[in-house]
Amino acid sequence: MRTIYAHRGMSSLAPENTLSAFKLCADYRVGWFECDIDILHDGTIVVSHDSTLDRCTNRSGLLFDINKQDLADIDAGSWFSHDYLEEPIPTLDQLIEVMNRYKLNANIEIKSCESNVQASRDLLDGLNAALEQLAPEREYIISSFNPILLAEFKKIRPEAPIACLFENQTLNDDWHVIMEWTGAQYIHPQNDGLTREQVKMFKDRGYKVNVWTVNAKDRANELFNWGVDGIFTDFAQNFSR
Repeated sequence: MRTIYAHRGMSSLAPENTLSAFKLCADYRVGWFECDIDILHDGTIVVSHDSTLDRCTNRSGLLFDINKQDLADIDAGSWFSHDYLEEPIPTLDQLIEVMNRYKLNANIEIKSCESNVQASRDLLDGLNAALEQLAPEREYIISSFNPILLAEFKKIRPEAPIACLFENQTLNDDWHVIMEWTGAQYIHPQNDGLTREQVKMFKDRGYKVNVWTVNAKDRANELFNWGVDGIFTDFAQNFSR
């Protein structure tokens, strides 16, 4: 089965990592989306790719320096379009509600919290608690570039499907050791420079392969012909059926 993951939601149609971007997946019959989670100073877990507010909101500074009460005054949508004026930064609880209500599945990427170790522990514990509210029929994958976080989360939630993210420069000969250490079932390699031989190597070891970020249809077809299981794309509407 070939899976299309809407990268940060329908991020070419709505501001990335927002509830609007996730809800649009249902409109386009895209069953899976990808998103990123991080933690605020008061322990609130939010959906955000960046550790700063500068790129995708009307505020600047570190994400970790704000609390839940600050979210009401932050606009995470007007940078994309005036149609999304006052679009909020979603909390993880709101993300789970959207998944349940719209019958969507998610690849949830854990960001490496840059503030301190305790915040990272709180992030993992909070994610585990939130997943308890997910409807039984909903599916999820937990991914990260940080294998330590993945290995620790696997201890907390042994049943969680785990995916290791790799950039080209980090996909070294010890990749399979990292996969085994984390208990991952999925490998998520970078699209740029990925070869047929590498895909075969991953598949021969029994891993499912989802490639990021693939926006061209011809490249997607090539990858699927090589045997990859899914792709992450900014233009999921072009691949929806």
